[in-house]
Amino acid sequence: MAGSTLVSPTASAQARAAGRKHVSPWREAWRRFRRHRLAVVSVVVLGLMVLLVLFGPLIWRVPVNEIDFSAKLQGPSWQHPLGTDDLGQDLLARMLYGGRISLAVGLAAMTVAILVGVVIGAIAGISRGGVDAALMWLTDLFLSLPQLPLLLLVIYLFRDKLKDIAGPEFGMFVLIVIVIGGFRWMPVARLVRAQFFSLREKEFVEAARALGASTPRLVVRHILPNALGPVIVAGTIDVAAAIIAESTLSFLGLGFPPDIPTWGRILFDAKDNIDFAPHWVLAPGIAIFLAVLTINFIGDGLRDALDPRKVM
Repeated sequence: MAGSTLVSPTASAQARAAGRKHVSPWREAWRRFRRHRLAVVSVVVLGLMVLLVLFGPLIWRVPVNEIDFSAKLQGPSWQHPLGTDDLGQDLLARMLYGGRISLAVGLAAMTVAILVGVVIGAIAGISRGGVDAALMWLTDLFLSLPQLPLLLLVIYLFRDKLKDIAGPEFGMFVLIVIVIGGFRWMPVARLVRAQFFSLREKEFVEAARALGASTPRLVVRHILPNALGPVIVAGTIDVAAAIIAESTLSFLGLGFPPDIPTWGRILFDAKDNIDFAPHWVLAPGIAIFLAVLTINFIGDGLRDALDPRKVM
C-alpha cells in the first residue's frame, strides 16, 4: 500500500523493549513464573500442606502415640478423620506430626546437597588442571556408587551412636539429612562446574579481572550469582528426591523409630494391613505424592522463569 512503512518484527520488538520501563531480573522472573499455571497452583497446594503440618497439631490436639485398642483399624469418621492404625492411634495426628519431619528432612538434605555441590563445583569450575580433574574424579566416584545400599549401611552403622549423643529423634534427623544430602551433591557440582566454564570467559568477568578483581571476588560477586538459576531448579528437585529417600528408608525400617511417625514410617507400618485398612496406606501415600508432584512442578516453573533464553 502506498505511503505505508514496513516494520520488521525484530525492530518492533526492539521498539517495545526500548519503550518499556526497566524492571529487575527477579521481577521479570516472577512475571514469567506466574505464567506457569501448574507451578502457581503447586505453590498454593504446597503452601497449604506446610501450613497444615505446622499449625495442624495446634488445632488437632490428639496425642500422636495415644493407644486405643477399642478403636483399632477404624475407617475415617468424625472422631478420626483419617481413621486409625492397628494400635488405635489417630492417623490424622500422626500425619500432621510426621509431615513436619518429612518436609524438614527434604529441605535440610537439599541445603546440604546444594552447599557441598556449589563449593565443589565452583572450585572445579574456576580452577584448571589437576584440581579440576581430582574433584571431577571424586564426583564421578560418588556417582558410580550404589546409593541405596550405602545409605542403608551408613545408617545401620551410625544410628545407635547418634541416638546416644543427640537423642533418638534429633540424632536420626541429623544422620538421615547428612546421609541423603551427602549422596545428592554430585549433580549440583557438575551443573555448577558447567556454568562456571560458560561464564568465566564472558566479557563482564574479563572486565572485572582486568580491573584487578581477585579470584574469590570474581567467584562471589560475578560468576556465582549468574549461575544460581539452574542451582535453584536443581535444589527443588533435590527436595522431592530427599522426601522419597527418607520415605524409602523409613519403609525399609531403617528410618525413624515407630514412636516418631513420618510419612514413610506410616507406610511401613501399614504394609501388612493393606487389605483390611486401605485408608492407612492412602493417607501417607497421597501426602508423599502431592509433595513430590508439587515440588517438581515448582521446579519446572522456576526453570522457565530463570532461563535467560526465554523471551521477555
